Amino acid sequence: QVQLIESGGRLVQAGDSLRLSCAASGRTFSMYVMGWFRQTPGKERECVAVVSRSGISTYYSDFVKGRFTISRDNAENTVYLQMNSLKPEDTANYYCAASTYVGIPSRRSAYDYWGQGTQVTVSS
Repeated sequence: QVQLIESGGRLVQAGDSLRLSCAASGRTFSMYVMGWFRQTPGKERECVAVVSRSGISTYYSDFVKGRFTISRDNAENTVYLQMNSLKPEDTANYYCAASTYVGIPSRRSAYDYWGQGTQVTVSS
């Protein structure tokens, strides 16, 4: 089992940058594919980005391509989400998740472990 704790969310202005972190504890971090998801009230939780076990392969949802970067540091048991050119529509609770699936899955059901989330609010 792995425990995930997100941090870094806060109130920012449109156009600003922000980096989220997710610290993992428990079983070997490098065993897991890691993803960032986000959710707003009344909407489904959606995939933002995913990084492979090695950190070499990544996936991004269309709405963040070119603005967000996912990365991981297996020595530090941490995954990051660098968010640039933030927009008000990026406002959401951001969740870190871990998966044992093969590849870089973007569907929620592929993820076994979830953090509690960190709130990002982008003002216009």
